[in-house]
Amino acid sequence: MQKLGYKLVDIEDCATEGLLLSDSDAEKTIKKFKDKNVDAVFSPHCNFGTESATAKVAVGVGKPFLLWGPRDEAPLADGSRLRDTQCGLFATSKILQRFNAPFTYIVNSGMDDEVFARGFENFARAANVVKVFRKIRIGQIGVRPGDFWTVICNEGELLERFGVEIVPFNLGDIVSMAKEMRQKPDEEFNKTYDFVTKNMNVEIEKESLKNIVALKAVMKKIASEQGINAFAIQCWTSLQAMFGILPCLANSLMFDDKIPVACETDINGAISALIAQAATFNENPVFFADLTIRNPEDDNSELLWHCGPFPASLRKKGEKGSVGCHFVLDGFPPGTCNWEIKGGDVSIIRFDGVNGKYCLFVGEAKGIEGPKTKGTYLWIKAKDWSLWEEKLIMGPYIHHIAGVHGLLSPVLYEASKYINGVCFDPAEPSLDEIKDWLACRKK
Repeated sequence: MQKLGYKLVDIEDCATEGLLLSDSDAEKTIKKFKDKNVDAVFSPHCNFGTESATAKVAVGVGKPFLLWGPRDEAPLADGSRLRDTQCGLFATSKILQRFNAPFTYIVNSGMDDEVFARGFENFARAANVVKVFRKIRIGQIGVRPGDFWTVICNEGELLERFGVEIVPFNLGDIVSMAKEMRQKPDEEFNKTYDFVTKNMNVEIEKESLKNIVALKAVMKKIASEQGINAFAIQCWTSLQAMFGILPCLANSLMFDDKIPVACETDINGAISALIAQAATFNENPVFFADLTIRNPEDDNSELLWHCGPFPASLRKKGEKGSVGCHFVLDGFPPGTCNWEIKGGDVSIIRFDGVNGKYCLFVGEAKGIEGPKTKGTYLWIKAKDWSLWEEKLIMGPYIHHIAGVHGLLSPVLYEASKYINGVCFDPAEPSLDEIKDWLACRKK
């Protein structure tokens, strides 16, 4: 595990031979794990009889908990057995449930077995999702667009139930800060302006581009100074009246800096993006998209699109892309981006709620070729789009989703166990298919 880059905190100084045996061992272990601020707890079983101490550690630490035990050896020649690991696993799982302690389980196996490697990696990613989710702090720039009732969220409920903090920023104040940035550009401004002019076809006025870059630099500065890990911004129409730009390019650049920016002040969209990003250990940039139209020539293909916030790093190979003007909004304001992003395996994610019920939608698809369009986009292909559509329509969801490259349904299945009050809601693969994959069951 250390070879894989995980830092381990053992209990050698908390229990005899580093084995959790008693309630007093549990008390010392809980204190050490809390002092070290561990992200998760791994409980490999060697025998039976320590289920109460194990469960107390799970509850006391309050972090994602992984239960596993190695396969027992065959009985000795005289018929005696050295260990009863599986017996201990059955006992501990029951007591964890008695304590209402959520846990993850890897099927009884050897450390060199695929099921162990798969399960451990999946658990680690899930633990990272939980870690990020418990520290969400979203900067809300401006109010929602008046007609967008879809992005209404319950700020108090998000804080009370999940600890999600929303920090409001007046759009006028942000514009003032961006204007000041124009007068006194910092290193972030200069670096970003240089990157855009060298790596994209810029089809807007230089002054407009500098305004967009200034907005990006301001958001980056605020994030650093105030511990913001995502934003939700009012893209239109006030920003155009105040500053003459759209923020699409700025948002795109922020996504590549691993600070997601949700369009149209979509708070739950920003949460969705953070979940998606965390599931990849923050390695893969997220793209924030509208579910727009079904492919006229393929019943199972859907267009993921938005005016321009998809990360530039995801551009399709050989595509430089451009920064231009919106083709629909009044006055055709500058700031949109135009490129198709690379295909391959993608996960589509949406955290949302209505009437106090919160769900986490996830579906896995393939990014494929499709008709060219304006803005930033990707066509995806599902096995059965009608199943997705029904679930999205009947659930507490809207047209906004967070997309990320990789197949992450199993990660979010495990993560949702540790986010009390969130219903895991998979489309494809199904819940049974996810469980079969984790257990390496072939069907």
